[in-house]
Amino acid sequence: MENTKMAGSRRVNGVTLYKRLRLFFLVVAVVVALSLIKAAIHWAGLEFLVLNPLFTSAIAGAIFIIGFLLSSVLADYKEAERLPVEMRVALEGIRNDINSFAQSPQTVKMADVETRLTDFVVAIERGLTEGDHGDLTAAASAVDNLSFIVTALEKDNIPANYIVRLRGFQDVLRRSVFRIAYIQRMQFVPSAYVLVQTLVASIMFLLLFLKTEGSPESALIFGFISYMFIYALYLISTLEQPFRKGHDSVDDVSLFLLREFAAAKPASLAKNRRGLERTDNNRT
Repeated sequence: MENTKMAGSRRVNGVTLYKRLRLFFLVVAVVVALSLIKAAIHWAGLEFLVLNPLFTSAIAGAIFIIGFLLSSVLADYKEAERLPVEMRVALEGIRNDINSFAQSPQTVKMADVETRLTDFVVAIERGLTEGDHGDLTAAASAVDNLSFIVTALEKDNIPANYIVRLRGFQDVLRRSVFRIAYIQRMQFVPSAYVLVQTLVASIMFLLLFLKTEGSPESALIFGFISYMFIYALYLISTLEQPFRKGHDSVDDVSLFLLREFAAAKPASLAKNRRGLERTDNNRT
């Protein structure tokens, strides 16, 4: 048993390591290709640019602009990380509140509630996996389908404060779905992203045709600067869509909280309810 656990741990760690280094290996491959091109240009004698103070100023300015854009993209990414937690809290609230009224035969059936909540989780994950990773129309419809349950409870004379609470949870789900769809589809200041792309391309052009001695030191400096700019460009492109489902990467915002909710069985809730009923009967 212990050997099995250790093997499983190595397998999981191996997958995680691969995902963590996937972008690194991709950027390194691009840098190696650029280095080979640089070597070919150097040996062919095609270098015609001379190092001057303006070159270092251009690199500093490019770093500043890329840092500005990266900080703006990270703000949306951090917000996206909070959305699955808010949705999980809302789903748990809907499940627990409706479960407390499911004992009465005239109220909605708990099985129907579980089906609708699970459909929402499936719809939002499918919408983030297929197509452009931002079509959440089915998820929005799944949130609207919860209105039938709230309306049915309202007709059964459920206390008004519980109805308001359930509609509040529904609004949280709806707001989260629309916010995710907006983040996935919209690009932060497209003109700024074009500026960053042109800056990186210009810096790479200057580095490729800059006159160097062909020493190992110059090769290391070229590799370091190229790695920094290329990695930043790929990182911004990756973070623009925080929910990159279907990509073998750890940079996407995980929906494991929603999957755990859908996989959880409401039997535990029913068991707890029966336990409370037995306690009440013993007291009486």
